[in-house]
Amino acid sequence: MRFLRRLAKRVGLGRLLALALLAGLTALSIWDPAPVEAVRLRTFDFYQRTKPRDAQVRPVVILDIDERSLKGLGQWPWPRTQVADLLGRLASLGAVAVGFDVIFAEPDRLSPARVAAGLRNLDEETRQRLSALPGNDEVLARMIGRMRVVLGQSGDRGEGEPVSEPLPQTGFGMLGPDPKPFMVQFPVLRRNIPVLENAAAGRGLFSILPEPDGIVRRVPMVMLAEGAVVPSLTLEMLRVVTGAGAILIRSTPGGIGAVALPGFELPTDPAGRIWVHFAHHDQARYVSAIDLLEGRVPREKIAGKLVLVGTSALGLLDTKTTPVDRTLPGVEVHAQILESALTRTTLTAPVWTSLAELVAMLVIGLALIWFAPKVRATTLFLAGGVVAAALVYASWYAFSRHGLLIDATFPLGGSFAVYLTLLSTNYLQVQADRQRIRGAFGQYLSPALVEQLAQSPEKLVLGGEEKLMTIMFSDVRGFTGISERYKHDPQGLTALMNRFLTPLTNAILDNKGTVDKYMGDAIMAFWNAPLDDPDQHANACRAALGMLAAIDGLNDIRRGEAEAAGDSFLPIDLGIGFNTGTCVVGNMGSDLRFDYSVLGDTVNLASRLEGQSKTYGVRIILGASTAAVVADTFAVVEIDLVTVKGKTQPEQVYALLGDAAARATPEFATLQEAQTRLLATFRGQDWDGAEAALAACRDTTGPWRIAGLWELYASRIAGYRADPPPPGWDGVVALTSK
Repeated sequence: MRFLRRLAKRVGLGRLLALALLAGLTALSIWDPAPVEAVRLRTFDFYQRTKPRDAQVRPVVILDIDERSLKGLGQWPWPRTQVADLLGRLASLGAVAVGFDVIFAEPDRLSPARVAAGLRNLDEETRQRLSALPGNDEVLARMIGRMRVVLGQSGDRGEGEPVSEPLPQTGFGMLGPDPKPFMVQFPVLRRNIPVLENAAAGRGLFSILPEPDGIVRRVPMVMLAEGAVVPSLTLEMLRVVTGAGAILIRSTPGGIGAVALPGFELPTDPAGRIWVHFAHHDQARYVSAIDLLEGRVPREKIAGKLVLVGTSALGLLDTKTTPVDRTLPGVEVHAQILESALTRTTLTAPVWTSLAELVAMLVIGLALIWFAPKVRATTLFLAGGVVAAALVYASWYAFSRHGLLIDATFPLGGSFAVYLTLLSTNYLQVQADRQRIRGAFGQYLSPALVEQLAQSPEKLVLGGEEKLMTIMFSDVRGFTGISERYKHDPQGLTALMNRFLTPLTNAILDNKGTVDKYMGDAIMAFWNAPLDDPDQHANACRAALGMLAAIDGLNDIRRGEAEAAGDSFLPIDLGIGFNTGTCVVGNMGSDLRFDYSVLGDTVNLASRLEGQSKTYGVRIILGASTAAVVADTFAVVEIDLVTVKGKTQPEQVYALLGDAAARATPEFATLQEAQTRLLATFRGQDWDGAEAALAACRDTTGPWRIAGLWELYASRIAGYRADPPPPGWDGVVALTSK
């Protein structure tokens, strides 16, 4: 310790810490953990979005099993004879080779012999005649044998039985150490039926494994499946087209470096994956299967091109996320790989790029450590800006001109970390002062406000700003009855409150909400302050649905606990009200005590709506301004047109019943239609029609939990039948309670 103190005094504490940090960053660069890689990948994503591949040359066509084809030709899988017809049409139009991004894992159920065996009342002569006809699979196999066809296979990391019959395999040549330990591995290989595999010119895996964040950037060219080396669908198509008997794998002690064919050498990462240079999705790559069969595809669209057979139909779609497009059919990923390979526009990240990145960080970091104490801060800042700009430009130039992926973020980030370390030692006293502020006020104010005061003490004033905000009030239903059960156990009641308030609060905070205050078992929260939230309406709805899910989960746990203890169970339920509008938010209170809160008519209406959730028998009520934004995303239905107590203007109120998945169900569509009809007939004083619509509402299915709403309308209809509303009644209901 004495030596370290002397060294720190001689060299300088900042320099010593910076050198230690630089050593740690060097180790981090060699280790290359997932977070570091994630930043690098996001940078490369930005490059691709900024300058996607210019796909002017289109050597690949996608034969699309699209929605139109399914509607015209029937559901997939089609009879193999129909697939053979597709191949025949492609051959007649001059396709060079065909690859299937689908798998034929089972025999065709529509083969004549199988159909004959499945018909019970078929006479024997007809059965024998059908059985004697060629099978659909054999018809397709004969057509496959006449062309250069590559069948798709799928790697599976689950369980499965290996194919007992030996099937053809692609040959490989190895140049360098054994590459198998570095390859992407699949315990199971899903193949096509043997009669098709034996007839095909090649077989390749169409499996695409996204990165951990779900984005496809690299696709394996060679993989290990059931212990054997297998090519990708695209690499096998290139092999078949070039007429190569085998694929060459170049490897080093650090992994695979490239895969090669006559006329092609595709650089890969150590796992044998190619970096895909993506272009934007373009429908011009696609040809509809039904258009091909019906002769509407011109010869020049197919002649001399590679054809990939895949699907963009919603029911069959295997979509991928790429740096350029959020959703891209998997078959188009393969098409873009072929385009990149054939046009020599693939991306590469050679091993030397990692060394260059490390050297750049060390040089800049050591220069900072040497010069920082000797030059003015402004000079150092400007010089650092020039160096940073040069690094970024070099990285971008390498990508845009040469397809090289060189990361500038780690050298920049490491150098900036060194700079901050040096800079921070000059402000230790300032930080100590700020910490004293935090200690003085931390037990009185919220953590967010304490941090604001520490950074900007001038904010210790009263006042606020106008903002469009979403306000929420929630209250526990039947809490008085629950409290009575704990009248001799106040500690138990406190524990129960903490038990349900904690997950409710978490649901709010997890969806960018701010908890304003707790009022016993009630919560007030708001969105879009203190930080702006452009998605405030949807975040508020997600929070409310999360709160209900949390309460339901807690009730399940408490029910089990009560049954185990032999006690009766009293469930907890919530009523929630939302409203969106202009509010005043800021530090409010007195000169001696204030808090960050919100005021306005919007707040009052949200509170009134929460109080009416019990009246209407629904769990979540939305004001019109909130519902107008989220109605197209969430399961929302209008429930009434009211004037709440204390207000004169009518307000449409809505019930939030579920998320986007619930809104997309046919059950919700039926409910929404019935509820709309109920309101229209009710407001039109068509009591018979209203009762019919009410019956339709009650007949709907789904997890809506709004039977109380329909009981309310049944009571209203009966009341208005006996005592009709006055002339000119516009359907507005005046609520007399809060």
